[in-house]
Amino acid sequence: MDWQDILDKSSLFLLQLTNGLTLGSIYALIAVGYTMVYGVLGLINFAHGEIYMLGAFIAYHLVSAYNVPFFAAFGIALVVCSGFGMLIELFAYRPLREKRRLVALISAIGISIFLQNLALVIWGAQQKGFPSEKLPVFFSSMALTLGDININYLQVFIFVLCVVLMLTLHYIIMRTRIGMAMRAIAQDARAAALMGINLNRVISFTFAVGSFLGAVAGVLVGVYYNAIWPTMGYTAGIKAFAAAVLGGIGSVPGAILGGMILGIAEVFGAGYISSAYRDGIAYAIMILVIIFKPTGLLGKAEVDRR
Repeated sequence: MDWQDILDKSSLFLLQLTNGLTLGSIYALIAVGYTMVYGVLGLINFAHGEIYMLGAFIAYHLVSAYNVPFFAAFGIALVVCSGFGMLIELFAYRPLREKRRLVALISAIGISIFLQNLALVIWGAQQKGFPSEKLPVFFSSMALTLGDININYLQVFIFVLCVVLMLTLHYIIMRTRIGMAMRAIAQDARAAALMGINLNRVISFTFAVGSFLGAVAGVLVGVYYNAIWPTMGYTAGIKAFAAAVLGGIGSVPGAILGGMILGIAEVFGAGYISSAYRDGIAYAIMILVIIFKPTGLLGKAEVDRR
């Protein structure tokens, strides 16, 4: 093996690592939304993938139909999706909070199907993409060039934004009153209510934050791949759920770690094995974790206090 072969393989490795970190950042954002809701309710929000999809479509519609500047459309999409998350909690989860978990699961699946069909009615089934001329110019500019490796500013933006949002979320959870309330509810909801914590307000806030992060991921994916469609939330939601399980469902650091590992594994699997196995990698990882380490990498065994 000569030096040129070594350089070529090193370049390919670094390129795949960059792409894996970018994709992993997006999975981490979605996975955190899952794990936050699970942390406070002990339930999985299976409509979360559709919030991710709606975030992409709302930003796309504002940019393409109303010529709203991209970052303004981005912000509006996040606010609207946060509201959708609160409405989902209000109508699909709150009335069923004392019911069996299966009932809430069916309700979430119903909301998921409704939102998919709503998007189909409004935007149609055809795949769409953000108009390139209406996106920030710097997104397509090269931030770094190392031999054959080109890293554009969009990839840097996605990774940095993910880090900033995760640090902000950590501060909210660990350093604010509502974050303390979230941790108290996750520990014991009944005891938290007896201590005067408003369960409805805190749980609604949790759904809003989770939906905010999911919408961020949706817009970033829409711009990164220049493709959005009404059922895009299903596959992304399953993969992010796999990432949350991998890291330890209920653990925010675990969801971030799981998202990064899954993104890197998926990209490397597609690059070194076959792109045909790309989607199957997420399912395989989730199955293996459930079999060999059900609590995930950073998760802890829980005691059901009900």
